[in-house]
Amino acid sequence: MSKVLIVEDEENLAKFIGLELKHEGYDVETVMDGRTGLDSALENDYDVILLDLMLPELNGLEVARRLRESKKTPIIMMTARDSVIDRVSGLDYGADDYLVKPFAIEELLARVRSLLRRIAIENKSSDQHRSIIQFKDLRIEKENRIARRDDQIINLTKREYDLLLTLVENINIVQSREQLLKEVWGFDSEVETNVVDVYIRYLRNKIDDPESKASYIQTVRGTGYVMRS
Repeated sequence: MSKVLIVEDEENLAKFIGLELKHEGYDVETVMDGRTGLDSALENDYDVILLDLMLPELNGLEVARRLRESKKTPIIMMTARDSVIDRVSGLDYGADDYLVKPFAIEELLARVRSLLRRIAIENKSSDQHRSIIQFKDLRIEKENRIARRDDQIINLTKREYDLLLTLVENINIVQSREQLLKEVWGFDSEVETNVVDVYIRYLRNKIDDPESKASYIQTVRGTGYVMRS
C-alpha cells in the first residue's frame, strides 16, 4: 500500500483529498503546517507528498528545499498561484509536479498514479543497474552469475565467481583471507586459509589481461587481497 503525506492548511480540502486517496487504497497522513510536514517527511518514508505552497510556519518552497537536502520523496505541489515564475520556482525547489487550485480530484489522483509509475520504473532501472558491476574491462552480471571480458564469458567455477564478486563489491577495501574464507566458503575454521591463495591464483589465471603484467587482484602482504579502482 502506497503511503501519502498531505501537507495542507485548508482543513476541508485536506480531508476531502485524504478521503479520496483512502478510497483509492492509499495509506494517508495529514498535517496542517509546513514545519510539521517537514518533520514528518524527514522522519518517515512516504511514496508521495502532496504539498501546499502557502503554509503557516514554513512555506511549501522551503519545505521542498530542505527535504531535498536529504531525501528524494516525490512531491506534488498544490497552489492557487499559477504564474510561470511560481511553477518554475516550485519545480526548481524540488517539486516533481505542480497542480494549480482549484483542480479536479480525478486529475490529482491521476498525477499521483503517474508519479508512482515513474518512480517504480526508475527504481527498477536502478536495481538492474546495480545488478551489473563494471571493473575496468570486466563485467560482472550478478543476476546471471556471469563474468565477461569484452562480451566474452569467462568460465568460472562457483567458488571463483563468489570470490571475484566479493572482491569487486569491496573495491579498494582490503579483504583478509579469513574474511574471504567466511564470505565465499561460509565458514572460517574447517578449511585452511591457504585455500584462498589457491583460488586467487585460479582466478588470476582466468581474469587477468594476458598482455599486462599487472594483476587485477593485488596481494597485501601479511593481510589478504584487494582490487583497486
